[in-house]
Amino acid sequence: MKLSAKQQARWAPWVLLLGVLILWQVLCSALNVSEFIFPSPARIAAQMVEFHSEILRHAWRTLWVTLAGFAIAIVVGVLLGFLIGSSRLAYAAVYPLMTAFNALPKAAFVPILVVWFGIGPGPAILTAFLISFFPIMVNIATGLATLEPELEDVLRVLGAKRWDVLMKVGLPRSLPYFFGSLKVAITLAFVGTTVSEMTASNEGIGYLLISAGSSMQMGLAFAGLVVIGAMAMIMYELFSVVETRTTAWAHRGGQNH
Repeated sequence: MKLSAKQQARWAPWVLLLGVLILWQVLCSALNVSEFIFPSPARIAAQMVEFHSEILRHAWRTLWVTLAGFAIAIVVGVLLGFLIGSSRLAYAAVYPLMTAFNALPKAAFVPILVVWFGIGPGPAILTAFLISFFPIMVNIATGLATLEPELEDVLRVLGAKRWDVLMKVGLPRSLPYFFGSLKVAITLAFVGTTVSEMTASNEGIGYLLISAGSSMQMGLAFAGLVVIGAMAMIMYELFSVVETRTTAWAHRGGQNH
């Protein structure tokens, strides 16, 4: 039975993933690669089963810390994006500074955050926030700042105030940009949390990676990476579903790209 284009698109990532895992396993077996250097998928799966309770405990810590930082990033990113996108003066003044701040390596902030907040969830939450708010801010600002001047002129002729234009036209128009930024930002938030946990925590997947690496349990370390990737992919797909149901009008044929 021939699959439709939509079904092919749905199954394509899983088929590719299966192919990569099979090739990975075959190469590890054929080349007799040491499990202490580069573990095979079978070894990683075995380690996930063996240490499932520990992995779940650390994964839960990483998940809620990431979501906490990401929630702050959404609030700050939307507010700053609205400020920058709604005012030419604010755009000219704030945007270059935010761009320069985003260029700073967020890992460099971790030791400073540890001094301020100590070892624990605080530095990880703030690192997740610092690394993920910028895409949200930029996309909201872009959606508002690129509102067609002709459309704005027509609305003002009809009696609409600047605030009305922003709230009734600008914000709905920014929704596709907003959801697109969420899908990017959530993956960055997991990166920020993991980096912070590797240096400033005694829990979480980042801590698990360091512990597994120092004890030469490479299968467990790779299992931690798999869990991080799985959590990020689930959140990405969640935002994709919400985007499809709320902004289908913005995509050709009502499909999300």
